[in-house]
Amino acid sequence: MDGIMTQNSQKEKLSGKDLINIGIYAAIYLVIMTAVSMLGFIPIMMPMLSVLCPLFGGITMMLFFTKVKKFGMITIITVIIGAFLWVTGMGYWPFIFGIICGVLADLVAKSGNYTSKKKAVLSHGIMSITIFGCFLPLYLDINGYFSTRTSFGSEYIEALTKIFQPWTAPVIFGCSFVFGILGALLGQHFLKKHFEKAGIV
Repeated sequence: MDGIMTQNSQKEKLSGKDLINIGIYAAIYLVIMTAVSMLGFIPIMMPMLSVLCPLFGGITMMLFFTKVKKFGMITIITVIIGAFLWVTGMGYWPFIFGIICGVLADLVAKSGNYTSKKKAVLSHGIMSITIFGCFLPLYLDINGYFSTRTSFGSEYIEALTKIFQPWTAPVIFGCSFVFGILGALLGQHFLKKHFEKAGIV
């Protein structure tokens, strides 16, 4: 009995291979996110990051999901994404969102035993809400946010101040989730054979 419990606990622990997969797919996702984020230098494209990052990142994340069989992998990769956004100047909110959304996304995927396409789609939608953390400071204290970012220029700051009105907060939050769902569906469409091999139905 003890031997069986030990084997089960070992199976639940993340292996070196699991951590390598997390590192590889996190790196790919961050490259995609960084490339898309370059569009943020155009004021009108800034809110579109809540659409494009989850959408384009969906293919990479769905390929990652075919490797996920244990609790913790989705949490870790989402926290890494949040931490990356923090250290690249987006504030600490994405990191906090990364922890919360990562755990919730992991629990959703786990509820489907990591073999449910529908749960994978929902899981990716939840983890994509992490991107909203980047925008939260613009709603909480936009003047304080730009007081340390004067290098952006007055025209850029004025344009973003006009764009990020309070009513846009739920819109951007919703877009992060909805396009996370759409990105996952797009990823599953392109990676149908990978899902079949991984036993995800």
